[in-house]
Amino acid sequence: MTSLYIRGILSTLIGAVVILACLFLPAGTLNYWQGWVFFAVFEISSQAIGIYLALYDPKLLERRMKFGPTAEKQTSQRIIMALAMIGFVALLVVPAFDYRFGWSPVPPFVSVAGDALIALSFVFFFFVLKENPYGASTIEVAEGQTVVSTGPYAHVRHPMYAGAIVMLIGIPLALGSWWGLFLLIPLTSVLVWRLVDEEKFLHKNLPGYTEYARKVSCRLVPHIW
Repeated sequence: MTSLYIRGILSTLIGAVVILACLFLPAGTLNYWQGWVFFAVFEISSQAIGIYLALYDPKLLERRMKFGPTAEKQTSQRIIMALAMIGFVALLVVPAFDYRFGWSPVPPFVSVAGDALIALSFVFFFFVLKENPYGASTIEVAEGQTVVSTGPYAHVRHPMYAGAIVMLIGIPLALGSWWGLFLLIPLTSVLVWRLVDEEKFLHKNLPGYTEYARKVSCRLVPHIW
């Protein structure tokens, strides 16, 4: 348990440094209030979930901490995760450059709305993880894992990804950039690729998933897809 806490603290510190570098080096200044507010909302929200999992579901926290290309077992998912990580960095860097050069500034209330979307996405993540103790960051089936079909899973098969799309919309707005929204096209494409590839894996390896997919037909958006 102590080892998990230490790894969690180190991961938090490294992640915070990377995010700060991606925001304020391209911005060319520390006088970037949108960057500071976003950083506070993102870090407080993510750490709140991390603390909850550390207290009530350390096994799930450990599953969530194993992420990135090297943690994936399938080649396709390694490629997908590499692209996703590059895309996330771009989602921070492009708005920061936008702020520096004034390409497409948004009104302050839009940035606040973007931060609200980010906070909302984390609230959604919390309820998804609370419902699904097998919600790992990698594509895998744990020993004894069963299909979860309650809560948000009763409406869409991949509620975590649905929440991620809300976050992807919120980040460039929170950072004060209209141009950053264009990154939604490649990032959403990568997310859908991961989702479809994951479903192939689950159909083969998770008992009961095929029957669940017949019952809950929509993947991301209820009544649409």
